[in-house]
This record gives sequence, structure tokens and C-alpha cells, in this order.
Amino acid sequence: VQALVIILLPFLQSEFGMSYLFMSHDLAVVEHVSHRTAVMYLGGLVEIAPTRELFAAPRHPYTRALLASVPVPDPTVPRRPPIEGELPSAVDPPPGCRFHTRCPLAEPRCRTEVPALRAVGAGTAVACHLA
Repeated sequence: VQALVIILLPFLQSEFGMSYLFMSHDLAVVEHVSHRTAVMYLGGLVEIAPTRELFAAPRHPYTRALLASVPVPDPTVPRRPPIEGELPSAVDPPPGCRFHTRCPLAEPRCRTEVPALRAVGAGTAVACHLA
């Protein structure tokens, strides 16, 4: 059923000239059906970019970790470890960047200052002090 719906989406888009907001945790499907992709962490937008660009060169550390965690259907490829660090509360998120408790690049500023979503290229924006 999922495959049929995914096949139907581009047809409906071209046939009726419509746009749609597709939300999913399945990154392979997102990559297949989306022109632009937005990545969220703890309810906040961390990166938005044209899909091909985002999947080829993610700029936010969470987007990088998320894409690196996608399972590879090859038993000879070792599984990547999960994202390390303390998983913060979604009800009471930490101050500063919400990802700083798990970010391998975090610096003191990340713990206190919320990064603004800012343009870093044509059609690309990222909420990271280090991007």
C-alpha cells in the first residue's frame, strides 16, 4: 500500500498542479518523493534545503547523524552506532541549541544561545552556530 501511495503522489502533483506536505521518519521515502526537505529536532527546524543537496551534503550535525544512521542493506557494512550523548526532554528542552547535549561539535555558545535559522546557500537554511 505504501509503495502505491508513493507512486501516486508525483502523478497527482503533475496532474493537478498541487503541492503537498509529506511528513515521515522514513528517509528513503522522503528522498524519493520530496523536492525540498526540512529536518526537525525536538520540534524545532534545524535544516531545510533542496532534497538532493540535503542528502548529498547535510550541514547540521543532527542531519548528518540522522542520515548516517540509515541502515544499509548489506551485511558486510558495519552498523553505525546510535547518536551518543544525553537525550533531552521534549517537554523541557535544554537552553541554547536543543541538540547540544548530543552534538559532537558543541561549544560553550551552543549551551546558552539558540541558533537562528539562517540562509547558508541558495534555498538552504540551517540553525547551527557552526554551519
